Amino acid sequence: MNKTLIIVLVLVVVVLGGYFLLKGEEAQAPTEETSETITTEEENAGTPALTEETVIVYTDSGYSPDSLTIKVGTTVLFKNDSSLSMWPASAMHPTHAVYPTTGGCLGSTFDACKGVLPGESWSFKFDIAGSWKYHDHLHPNLFGAIVVE
Repeated sequence: MNKTLIIVLVLVVVVLGGYFLLKGEEAQAPTEETSETITTEEENAGTPALTEETVIVYTDSGYSPDSLTIKVGTTVLFKNDSSLSMWPASAMHPTHAVYPTTGGCLGSTFDACKGVLPGESWSFKFDIAGSWKYHDHLHPNLFGAIVVE
C-alpha cells in the first residue's frame, strides 16, 4: 500500500513539474517589427522572373512581425536570430494541418519538419490565398499569422 502511494505521488509531481516546465513564461509580443521584402531574379527557362521573399525574424521573444500580409506566390523566410532552435509550422499544434497542402512531415507542407538552429533559416512559398496561422512547434506559445491575398 505504501509503495502504491509513493508511486502515485511521484507521478503527480512529474506531471505537475512537466506542466510548469512546458508552460514557462508567457511570451511577450515583439516590440519591433522587422519585415523586409527582397526581390530577386531567377532563371526560368531562359526568361528572367521576379519573385518576392519576405523575412520574418524569430527572436527569443517570438516572431517579428507576428502578423503579415503578402501576395500569393510570395516566399516567406523564417530567420532564426534567437538563442534557441525554432520549428515554424502551420497551426494547429501539434498536427500542423491548417495550411491545406499535404506532404509535410506531420500534416501540411507548411512545416519545417525539424528544429532550425540559431543563425539558420527556413523558407516557405505561399501559393494559396487565405489567412494562415502558424506556431513554433518547439515553443507552441509563440505564434503568428500570414494573410495571403
